[in-house]
Amino acid sequence: MKRTIGLFTALLIMTGIATAQDYGQAYTLKIWDNATAPHDNGIDTPQREPQPNRLYDVSEAALYIFPADPAKATGQAVVICPGGGYMKLCIDYEGYEMAQWFAANGITAAVLKYRMPNGHPEVPLEDAEQALRIMMGLEAGATGFTADKVGIVGSSAGGHLAASASTLAETKPAFAILFYPVITAEKGKTNEPSFNALLGDRRNAETDARYSLQNRVTAQTPPTLLLLSDDDKVVPPVSSIRYYNALKENGVKASMHIYPTGGHGWGILDGFKYREQWQQAALDWLEEINRK
Repeated sequence: MKRTIGLFTALLIMTGIATAQDYGQAYTLKIWDNATAPHDNGIDTPQREPQPNRLYDVSEAALYIFPADPAKATGQAVVICPGGGYMKLCIDYEGYEMAQWFAANGITAAVLKYRMPNGHPEVPLEDAEQALRIMMGLEAGATGFTADKVGIVGSSAGGHLAASASTLAETKPAFAILFYPVITAEKGKTNEPSFNALLGDRRNAETDARYSLQNRVTAQTPPTLLLLSDDDKVVPPVSSIRYYNALKENGVKASMHIYPTGGHGWGILDGFKYREQWQQAALDWLEEINRK
């Protein structure tokens, strides 16, 4: 049953620190679960972790917060959405390890453990939007960690979620950083399993068009940095190129870096040849938009 967002302030105060796995975060906050969220994802089995840091059957949303290094603090924060094809969360190299890097460079980072859609596309989006509201201080729960400029970071399917928050949410991030994101549902230009998991039995031409996010860009979409590889066979680079073109057509500040090699899913892994390049590009871009 639909609930209003205002009901959740009291819930957040009551839940406080959630019992959660230790990723080295300073603070953990339960956002909600299927019983208290606006929508239910239909998953009623326990969360599974068959391999370390690969979370399946997620039905409880939480934030793992890594505060900025005070000596380098920029006043910015990010909500990080790990990838995993909307079927699991790769919560290490696209989650808490990335958060540690952002925090060390002065940006408070909150890793979002979002609920799997399981054919309910509204579910991960409402988790991401509520996480943004919490980190902005518009909802209770993260006192001492909030920021005036809260962006969103996402990888692969998490990039689709981050772009969804940038285009479909009422409360939008101040900026977005998208790593090899899933964007369009067009055949031959997408990652089919991600859209099948997102939309389930409701997938049709209409839902494909709605969640093909290059169609949803407006002048209100936040500034966006896209980072991807030319040889990505999992999510074709044309997906990001279409999003970049839509951003420019709508007058949105954007930058895109396409690295020659790397394939898909490199995140913050040491083995990615262009790791130092993307990190410097991200820091330069964050500094640039922070001047605005």
